[in-house]
Amino acid sequence: MHSILILAAVAAASAYDALVVAQRPAVYLPLAHTSGVEPDRSGGGRDGAFLPAATRLAAARLPNGDTAAVFDGLKQYVEVPSSPALSIPAGGALTFEAWIRPDTLDFPRAEADGYVHWAGKGEPGAFEYALRMYSLHNGADRPNRISGYAFNLAGGLGSGSYFQDQVLPGAWLHVAVVFDAVAVRIYKNGVLRDTTPLTQFAVVPAPGGAPLRIGTRDRRSFFLGAIGKVALYRRALSAVELRAHVAAMMMR
Repeated sequence: MHSILILAAVAAASAYDALVVAQRPAVYLPLAHTSGVEPDRSGGGRDGAFLPAATRLAAARLPNGDTAAVFDGLKQYVEVPSSPALSIPAGGALTFEAWIRPDTLDFPRAEADGYVHWAGKGEPGAFEYALRMYSLHNGADRPNRISGYAFNLAGGLGSGSYFQDQVLPGAWLHVAVVFDAVAVRIYKNGVLRDTTPLTQFAVVPAPGGAPLRIGTRDRRSFFLGAIGKVALYRRALSAVELRAHVAAMMMR
């Protein structure tokens, strides 16, 4: 059954998908499905499961016409079992990229400071990294800030980079975060926006046993909106490569 799903996914691959797969990601989940299993198009077999069980998400269209999944902001997410390939490698780099479309400015299930984790790998004792977005109204005076953080396994304060621009509900954004042994870098639509050293909070990345989740990190907050084309690479993608992804998405 798994091979049938992979063949069907390859047959439906777009030019954007072909570009990403050619760059050998550790996992590639376009989120073209809305229930059951999302096949890993990297060929690594790290499929995602739509949860809770039997849940069915709505569907959205990316700028190139491909399908992406719409998360309800209350309980829906995708989970990939933990694997060393999904962690920040010692002395190396991990790039996390995705297209996100926030459908609200204020999230219904947010953390105490008013943010949600729209993806990440981390649970108590096994915190690694998180992708975060703040509500417009929040307790930290960070209106709609979008950020990426690396953590020590024990948790605490994470070293992170961010951009804080006006967000339009229903508008697509390409977000990429590069984690390496010295810094966290965040890109918006292929443009580097911020770089923060891990020494900010003495973070030393290490692999943990938590699953990778999309739509949430540890089920304490949930993203309301669409997410698609989630890819992780065991290297630092360059700005040139990321801008090529953005350009490919704009072509039909």
